Amino acid sequence: MEKTNDPGLTFGTFHMTNHVKQIMIAHCKRELPNEACGLVSGENGIAETIWPMENVNRSSFSYSMDLDQIRHVFELIDKRNEDFMGIYHSHPTDCAYPSEGDITLNNYPEVSHIIISFANSTPELKCFQLTGKNVFPIQLKFVN
Repeated sequence: MEKTNDPGLTFGTFHMTNHVKQIMIAHCKRELPNEACGLVSGENGIAETIWPMENVNRSSFSYSMDLDQIRHVFELIDKRNEDFMGIYHSHPTDCAYPSEGDITLNNYPEVSHIIISFANSTPELKCFQLTGKNVFPIQLKFVN
């Protein structure tokens, strides 16, 4: 797993509405102590729809989504004329950085990956592009 040398260096910006952010955090809190997961979609480069998914692993250190549920959500995203923009999941006790498993099991390198950490009292959201074994931080911007 490669980390960038400059912690201030980011590779692009991921825009999402504050509404999506709040629903995402609430979904992840509800699933504690297990990891939560889901998808986000939107248009014009702004994630404005959240699709909470079931973590079929029911685990506090890993997540997996049901392929039929993913296919169904992709159909709904298409019907809304939105773009699949990202995957989110939580780390109940770890930092907001992709784990070895997050990187190895990544099936969607073309989308952004948002990690919500509950390691501290305030949830921390960070965004990444995962390409091969490389992890590239992406700036998160919240819009109304």
